[in-house]
Amino acid sequence: MKKKKIIEKEEEFKSQIIEDLRPWGKFRSFPHKNASSIKIITVNPGGKLSLQYHNLRSEFWIALDKGLEITVGERVWQPDINEEIFIPAKTPHRLKCTSKHPARIMEIWIGPSDESDIIRLEDSYGRK
Repeated sequence: MKKKKIIEKEEEFKSQIIEDLRPWGKFRSFPHKNASSIKIITVNPGGKLSLQYHNLRSEFWIALDKGLEITVGERVWQPDINEEIFIPAKTPHRLKCTSKHPARIMEIWIGPSDESDIIRLEDSYGRK
């Protein structure tokens, strides 16, 4: 099996996305050979993930719903639905639900990683 590598540059990841137009619309195919996980994360109203970073992976997020607040480094914003966000390895980031309804994001891990590669800087639930 080929070893997964961390892609640390947004341009490198996005250059591998294929978009194909069809009579009914389009599809976007995302690079998956270096993916360790592909998830749909649902955050409950008022819930937020740890402010965290990862040593062994970058992440690529796609906002699926309104009502999310995203922090990447020093930038904090509310993404549009279908907005794509690249998070380089070792970059602090957080996801929060500001809506009255649960909100979701799709997350692709890029690199040889697992759940143990979470370095929490802040956590509202007492986790380390």
